[in-house]
Amino acid sequence: MIDATIENFETEVIAASMTQPVLVDFWAPWCGPCKTIGPLLEKLETEYAGRFKLVKINSDDEQQLAAAFGIRSIPTCILLMNGQPVDGFMGAVPEGQLRQFLDKHVPPAGEQDEEVIEEEEAAPLDAEGQLEKLQHAVVTNPSDDDARAEYVKALLLAGRVADAKTAFAPVASKVAGVRVLDSLQLAIDMMEFAASQGDAAKAIAGFDAKIAAGKRDFEARFGRARVLAAQRRWTDAMDELLEILMRDKAWNEDAARKAYIAILDLIEPPKAKVAEGQIPAEDPTVATYRRRLSSVVLS
Repeated sequence: MIDATIENFETEVIAASMTQPVLVDFWAPWCGPCKTIGPLLEKLETEYAGRFKLVKINSDDEQQLAAAFGIRSIPTCILLMNGQPVDGFMGAVPEGQLRQFLDKHVPPAGEQDEEVIEEEEAAPLDAEGQLEKLQHAVVTNPSDDDARAEYVKALLLAGRVADAKTAFAPVASKVAGVRVLDSLQLAIDMMEFAASQGDAAKAIAGFDAKIAAGKRDFEARFGRARVLAAQRRWTDAMDELLEILMRDKAWNEDAARKAYIAILDLIEPPKAKVAEGQIPAEDPTVATYRRRLSSVVLS
């Protein structure tokens, strides 16, 4: 059983559902029926021995995820397969009904091992394999700016900033006219700025002190957001940028808005994986934060 948050949702739910059914249990500490069905689900996960994965989401703490799934009452359970919701139910249903629900979707006992073997044979490339594939595409066709952008993006997500900067150099002159390239340049700038600050924890503490002294210290907020982004704390970084935008939408020639968009562009699903059906086209975090940006900018 895993507790999921908006930060690990992509890994623990979406990515995991590509290889096994994932049952998401939306609950809350104050919910009586949740205390009944929760232990039953945990018992069945153990009994089913890997035939499905149980993920629990505290709907009070993770209201964005609850809203993304349209949760109106709890407990609500949603089953995902291949990145998409396929079935669900509400309420503390009895154990027999839970088994019937699971047996409709999970692989029968005895077939799991065979499926694991098949999945291993057709498993998607790991992160290093994806990078090699993207690098090959760039080497094979250096003029393919889309492939180069995906390669640079993958390098940044892997923390290989110097390599990303080198790969980006051939298209740096096109930044002004191409949004994705502009976003990549801003992302590279964020990573380099963070590196120039030295120890990230100390840098953030310094920015926090400045913000505490003046809520409108946008330079401190902007610096804090860039360091957070370099730590892959994407939502924290965007939350900080939203604090600037709520107070001054056009601050520093739209620097906060542009940085926010750059983060969204960086973390949205890779086109290759979407095309191959490995992951859904719309990431819940990206969708939520695009809406939040629109609501602030248009208000």
